[in-house]
Amino acid sequence: MIPSFDAAKAELRKAGNRNPGPWTQHSMNVAEAARLIAARCDGLDEEKAFVFGLLHDIGRRAGVVAKRHIWEGYRYLTELGWEEAARICLTHSFPVKDIDKDISRDDLEDSERESIRSFLSEITYDDYDKLIILCDSLADARGFCLLEKRFVDVGRRYGLPAFTLERWNQTFAYKEYFEEMAGIGLYELLPNVRVSTFEPSPVWTPERREVSTDTEQGGKL
Repeated sequence: MIPSFDAAKAELRKAGNRNPGPWTQHSMNVAEAARLIAARCDGLDEEKAFVFGLLHDIGRRAGVVAKRHIWEGYRYLTELGWEEAARICLTHSFPVKDIDKDISRDDLEDSERESIRSFLSEITYDDYDKLIILCDSLADARGFCLLEKRFVDVGRRYGLPAFTLERWNQTFAYKEYFEEMAGIGLYELLPNVRVSTFEPSPVWTPERREVSTDTEQGGKL
């Protein structure tokens, strides 16, 4: 089951109230990028792509977390019965389908880490997995941007591990894949991408605080 547009927006709004930060605007921009690209690609549903973009980071409702946000999002959406969107919560962080090639701090429990490892090993990415992975790097909180800007912004926050180039190259491969499907360069398709690319993006450091899982209040990106 896939949530409706209205249900997905309501969940993002609630999550933003629990954990405020630019991650919610980033999610909206990812959703719009996914919708615009999907609308040009045969076989992709633009509303489905939009909903997946809105919810890809929904695990940040749990507070200021790192790798844990993918597990929290997967768990939460699975509980709601939205299994396809839950899958995107897991896959969007892995342009290279390997949990050991993620850039964020590992704050997972051992059992959670192994569950994600097993999940990734058993699936083949579909076009929605690839699309949200790509759009996660085509949009920041200010708007659409060149991949290179997003890579530098993320690198400043998380560092540059040895597998960084492999992740970048795979993301560029997804860009080329969707450009062929869409029949247009994605930077031509996304509005104001050049303008927003050259706006300054200071590194944002959130206030570290935890959010209770059973209340609708609190704070993060």
